[in-house]
Amino acid sequence: MKLPRKPQAVVFDLDGTLIDSEALVRTGYVAAAPRFGIEMTNEHFLSFVGLHRDANDARLRTLYGQNFPLEDFYAQVRAHIGDRPANLKPGALDVLNRLDALAIPYALATSSQRPWVDRHFEHYDLARRFRTIIARGDVEHGKPHPEPYVKAAAALGTLPELTLAVEDSHAGVTSAYSAGLMTVMVPDLLPANDEMRAKALLVLNSLHDVAPLLD
Repeated sequence: MKLPRKPQAVVFDLDGTLIDSEALVRTGYVAAAPRFGIEMTNEHFLSFVGLHRDANDARLRTLYGQNFPLEDFYAQVRAHIGDRPANLKPGALDVLNRLDALAIPYALATSSQRPWVDRHFEHYDLARRFRTIIARGDVEHGKPHPEPYVKAAAALGTLPELTLAVEDSHAGVTSAYSAGLMTVMVPDLLPANDEMRAKALLVLNSLHDVAPLLD
């Protein structure tokens, strides 16, 4: 497996890519659902994966009604999750260490808000390592719109076609692909379908497979 061009920079997604948070959040959604008289099926939850908060709000109201109490629901999800951080995904530190050894800069482009990012970056001492962070509040349009990856590549000072994007979700792959980045998918909860295989240069088993692409 190889890329068409040697990456001059890398942009990572966060949830489901660097941290194992999607499964953690799913437990919160499923635990909160009975309190509101709804059923949170696995299919319902997967429809939220990779999207930003506004899109998730709209999806929740589509599924459960326009008067669904969003803030109360999210409060119950947060109460279930608590303050514990999600685990790092296997291979996350290995690929970051390889990038540091090669002096290749890297950034974050995430649909999450900055407090969630900061909680995990502080816990794993990642803030000093990333050149820039593009969180939901830093863009007008979240994934699957290309803006997060366009901004991340610009902040790194590299052309999109020389920048590698590492993503797990369909919305994220679409965002990076539309921004013109070399995109690889490391599926988490959502498997790669035909559309994702057409947009991603490679579909990898884990982050351990990313490091060899950098040489």
